[in-house]
Amino acid sequence: MSLASAASLGVQGAWLLARGRADGLSLIENDWAGAARSFCAIAICLPSFICLRLMTWAIDGLPSHAAHALALDLLSYVIQWCGFAVLSHQLVGAMGLAERWPKFIAVWNWCAVVQYLMLVVFSVPEVLGVPALLAQAAQLFALGWALWLEWFAFRLVLDVRAVTAAWLVGVDLALSVVLATVGAGLTG
Repeated sequence: MSLASAASLGVQGAWLLARGRADGLSLIENDWAGAARSFCAIAICLPSFICLRLMTWAIDGLPSHAAHALALDLLSYVIQWCGFAVLSHQLVGAMGLAERWPKFIAVWNWCAVVQYLMLVVFSVPEVLGVPALLAQAAQLFALGWALWLEWFAFRLVLDVRAVTAAWLVGVDLALSVVLATVGAGLTG
C-alpha cells in the first residue's frame, strides 16, 4: 500500500473512531509495514502543533527567546511521539499483547491527526477573543474528546478493560506533561 493510501485510510479510520464507530479500526493497517507508514502522522500533525504554539503566543505574548522556545517545543514534540511509541511497545508486550502492537501504534498515530485538528479548531475561539468562559469550555471539550478518542481506540485495538486503556492514556499524558514541564524549565 502506498503512503498516501495508508494515510488517507488511517485518517478516515481515526475520524470514524472519533465519532464512536468501531468500524474505523478496519481501515487502519495491522502489520509492521503499516505501523511504520503510520509514523508519517508526525509530519501531518506538525502544522497543527506549530499552529497551537503560535495561537498560544498570540494570546500570551511571545516568549523572550521565541526561536529557542520553538526549538525546544519541536524537540519535545518528537521525543514525546517517539518516546510513547517505544514505551508502549514495552508495555503492550508486557501485557502479553505484543502481536497487537503494530495495529495499536498505527491507530495511535492516526488518531493523533484527528486529535490535533480538534485541538486547533477548538482553540480558535480564544484567539478570536470570545469570552474566556466559552473559550475555555471549547478547549476543555476538545481535550476531553481527544482523551476519550485515545481511550476508546486503545480499548478496541487491544481488547482490554476500560481501566487498562485509561492507564495507557495516562502514561501518554504523563509523558507529555513531564516533557512540557522540562521544556518550560529550560525556557523560563
